[in-house]
Amino acid sequence: MGRTPRGETRAKILEYMRRRILGGDPPTVREVQRAFGFRAVESARAHMSALVREGHLLQSPGLSRGYRLPGDWGRSAMVPLLGRVQAGGLSEAIEDPEGYLSVQHSFSPEELFALRVRGRSMIGVGILPGDLVIVRRQATARAGEVVVALVGDEATVKTLHFREGRAILRPENPEFEPIEPEPDELKILGRVIEVRRFLVPCDRDFLRNSPVPVAARGVAPPRRRPHRASSSRLASDDETSTTYARNHGHRGPGEGSAKS
Repeated sequence: MGRTPRGETRAKILEYMRRRILGGDPPTVREVQRAFGFRAVESARAHMSALVREGHLLQSPGLSRGYRLPGDWGRSAMVPLLGRVQAGGLSEAIEDPEGYLSVQHSFSPEELFALRVRGRSMIGVGILPGDLVIVRRQATARAGEVVVALVGDEATVKTLHFREGRAILRPENPEFEPIEPEPDELKILGRVIEVRRFLVPCDRDFLRNSPVPVAARGVAPPRRRPHRASSSRLASDDETSTTYARNHGHRGPGEGSAKS
C-alpha cells in the first residue's frame, strides 16, 4: 500500500482538529499522533505547525490544547473552566482551572472565564444546576445584570440590584432570599454573558418540586400537578449563602458560587 500524500494527510488532520475544536475539545499533539498512527510525535507536530503557518489554525503559546480556528470559522478561543472561586480570589483560581472550554465571542479570551453552576437559585432566568456560565471579567456591573460576585469566602451567581446605594444580590427563585452584603464584603468578579448546557435525562422530581413554572423553561410538564418544595429541602442546596444568611439575620436559604 502506498503512502498517503502529505497534502492529503494534512487536510485530514485539519478536518479532525476542526471537529474537535468546534466540539470544545481541542486535541493535543500526542492525540493527533495517536489518531493518525504516526510513529513519532514530531510528525504530528510538524503537520500542526504547518497548519498554523498556513493560517488554517491559530495557536496560543504555552497551552497544550491551545489550538483554535481563525476568523473564517468564527472567533474561537479556550477559556479556563473554574470549579470554585474562593476567598483567595479569581487570579488564583484561573491559575489552577479544572480545564478549558472552547468559546466563540468578540471579547478577548483573557477577559473570559467559565464556571460550573451548582444550585437552583437562578432557575427563573434559565440557569440550571450543571450549566456552564461564560463570564466576562469586570469589577462593576449595572442593575439587572447577572453577575458572579465574591461574598465572604466564596463566589455566587446572582442578579445585581441596588437599594439606597447598596448592592443586593437577588436570586431568581422565590425559595431563596436576597443577599445584602456589607460593602467591604462584596467584590464583583464578572458579568455572565452566556449560558451553556449539555443535555441530560430530565429530572422529573426536580420539575415537580420547582416553584418556577415548568413551561417557562421550555420543558414538557409532568402529568401530576406540580407542588412547591419545602424550604428545608432547598436549604441544603447552598451552604455558602445559607451560612451568610444565618450569620447576618436572614431566614431563607441562598446559593453559592460555582453554585448559582
